[in-house]
Amino acid sequence: MTTPADVHDVRDPELPGRLLAAERDALVPLLRRRADADFALPVAACPGWTVRDVLAHCSAALSRVVESRFEKGVFSPGSNERDIAERAEWTNARVVDELERGMTEAGPLIAKAGGPLDVLALGEWVHAGDVRVALGEPDAYAGAGLPYALELLAQVTCLKGHLPLHADLDDADEPLRLGGTSGERPPARYIGDGPTLVRLYAGRSVDGASYELAGAEAAELNIFGD
Repeated sequence: MTTPADVHDVRDPELPGRLLAAERDALVPLLRRRADADFALPVAACPGWTVRDVLAHCSAALSRVVESRFEKGVFSPGSNERDIAERAEWTNARVVDELERGMTEAGPLIAKAGGPLDVLALGEWVHAGDVRVALGEPDAYAGAGLPYALELLAQVTCLKGHLPLHADLDDADEPLRLGGTSGERPPARYIGDGPTLVRLYAGRSVDGASYELAGAEAAELNIFGD
């Protein structure tokens, strides 16, 4: 894992692409094995959306990156709903095909964007966790992509100037420093595992998880709600 100093000294432009590729290799085969009925299951983290809706949203967002389509209001709730509606007549297989293509091709373009799109790759990985929860699959917000996701989370929160936090992770050899370094606020402290840390920053439920958080409220960590 990247050391705290490395994360704050330099942006790794290839990191979003590595995370997307790792998730592609894990998620796409899983989806191709599932029955069509599973795509209609509700996703608790995204009220009103099904597994298919989440996947359509994810595939559409990556396609916009690949095709350089960033009109006004892109990625707004209304834009997301329109993207889903545009794919309403697609087969589930076609949605998964588009998702696979996006996860394969978007990485280099996110790298060239200089940082603003890094959070999109992290969001795609979080949504994959949302889908795993809905499907009853293991390793939601974990699995092979977790080390990349944690590094990218540190990178994104640094670039956003998010509140500083020092994380002592049960499942990592080194601590992780997240957020800004302005000195305006003492770093918060987190003790727990990586998946729970990701869920806190993504605004996902942490019911039943064992962790300690001092110096900040859980709601303050959410990077997708600001």
